[in-house]
Amino acid sequence: MRHALIFAAGLGERMRPLTDHTPKPLLRVRGKPLIVWHLEKLAAIDVRYVVINTSHLAEQFPQTLGDGSQWGLRIRYAYEGVVPLETGGGMLNALPLLGSEPFIVINGDVWTDADFGILPAQPDGLAHLLMVDNPPHHQTGDFALDEQGKLHEEGYQRLTYSGIGVYRREILRDWRAVIDPADEKLPRFKLAPLLRAAMRRGEVSGHHHRGEWTDVGSPERLAALNSENP
Repeated sequence: MRHALIFAAGLGERMRPLTDHTPKPLLRVRGKPLIVWHLEKLAAIDVRYVVINTSHLAEQFPQTLGDGSQWGLRIRYAYEGVVPLETGGGMLNALPLLGSEPFIVINGDVWTDADFGILPAQPDGLAHLLMVDNPPHHQTGDFALDEQGKLHEEGYQRLTYSGIGVYRREILRDWRAVIDPADEKLPRFKLAPLLRAAMRRGEVSGHHHRGEWTDVGSPERLAALNSENP
């Protein structure tokens, strides 16, 4: 059975006051909580186990989503504490719940019309990322996609990482060689340095999604998304 991890532990500081009482992934987009769009897409491609990492207003997730049975899913929650662990630390914290096979990872604060079924079950390297056109607020992009479908730190066609991808657990195997965080019980670190290190070894692939995608990072973007026809 395929597994998925949804990052939902952010504090939502840029979305205040909307996130003072509601976690960003539970804000409503076109009639339902943002995270529900992801759960429905995952269920449609026969993912059955979903881990949701939580921190800010964590109790609202099980209250709203339950155990996932209404979508035919089994949801497990990975609480990170009062201070979120960032993407790398969050993945490391959730890893014991994610099985041994590659798993889908989704940022809980993005919306897209992408079909998750196009994501490879077995990426060629350590990760496969869904890339999108650079939005107005991030015009320089993140990584470059070449004609062979490999991603690089630099290059001509720089695109933005959508926050959606497939990862092998081995991407975290030597994380301490790349990341040197303070000595904490549950270390906090970003995933991006590990991705860049893997790119230098030619172990990250990707493809370009040209459909709809929004980083729901401000009240204005949320309002714009809700004003558009589904």
